[in-house]
Amino acid sequence: MPSPVSADAAAAPLPEIPLVDVGADWPLATLDAAIDRAHALLDEGSGHVPAFALRLVDSVSRRWLARWHEPYLQEIDRIAARINRPGAHFLNVSYEWGCTSSACSPADGSPPLLSRVLDWPERGLGRHVIAARIHSAAGRWASLTWPGYTGALQAVAPGRFAAALNQAPMDQPVGLYPLDWMVNRTRVWRQPHLIAAHLLRRVFEQAPDFAAAKAMLRDTPIALPAIYTLAGIRAGETCVIERRPEAAHVVEGPTAAAANAWQAAHWSGRPRGSDNVERQRVMQTAKLTIDPSFPWLRRPVLNQWTRLVFVAEAASGAFVAQGYEAEQPVTRALQAIA
Repeated sequence: MPSPVSADAAAAPLPEIPLVDVGADWPLATLDAAIDRAHALLDEGSGHVPAFALRLVDSVSRRWLARWHEPYLQEIDRIAARINRPGAHFLNVSYEWGCTSSACSPADGSPPLLSRVLDWPERGLGRHVIAARIHSAAGRWASLTWPGYTGALQAVAPGRFAAALNQAPMDQPVGLYPLDWMVNRTRVWRQPHLIAAHLLRRVFEQAPDFAAAKAMLRDTPIALPAIYTLAGIRAGETCVIERRPEAAHVVEGPTAAAANAWQAAHWSGRPRGSDNVERQRVMQTAKLTIDPSFPWLRRPVLNQWTRLVFVAEAASGAFVAQGYEAEQPVTRALQAIA
């Protein structure tokens, strides 16, 4: 019979999200700063997957990177060698994230806010998240990320913009999910384009302002459909950019929200996740603030797969983030400036 949890243990404070300052080589630098967290994430998130299966998907992922993306391959190879276990290549190209996001311009004229809730079925992403304050040529930015991960899923650049990446519907569905997944991955194998998370990283590293970021996210070809949410520093600088590999649909508006279904009426596809209509409605009507209690967070936006909650104001660079597992916070809310 397990021993009861002591009152002291039950009342123990939640751990903090580490905040690290890094430069251009930030994926390896974050790994060096928090390599124990990288191993813990792989243990928790993929510990049930046999090593031979991880080696197989690593091999396929690496072959695709070698075919089209040599610069990122070199970086991920270094990360894989540093970790010295299977999983690094697959983690960096998996793109199986589900999410709910919004960019809103408050009615009082204050700067736009970006909010995002990241969902993922595997455990550990909430528990082992880190914040990286990155110094790039275009300026400083902060990414909520994981040690050794080379893409960007949600980040804020002070004085420039904030953005997040959502998983898009599965393109041209056949009808059966396993077959749809395989067909879509076969298409990706033939694509010479960036994966969505690497494009968002490039935008934060290079784009000087909201207009440039919007153009890059709208016009740069990508390997797999994606949905970007973008918030600038002035009223009206808010949009959702729905992407297919070589096409885009932009949703403008004072509150532009996205889940995992297309808003483009002329696009079809298998939506990801569940309750897309309600999740999007909640985000469109939420009264967002940089408040660590997240008073707007509720079901179905908050659900069993929720791993991270993030709100950012690009004008000041202020952001708040908290890790979640099983609908409960597993870290303290981090409040910081990018």
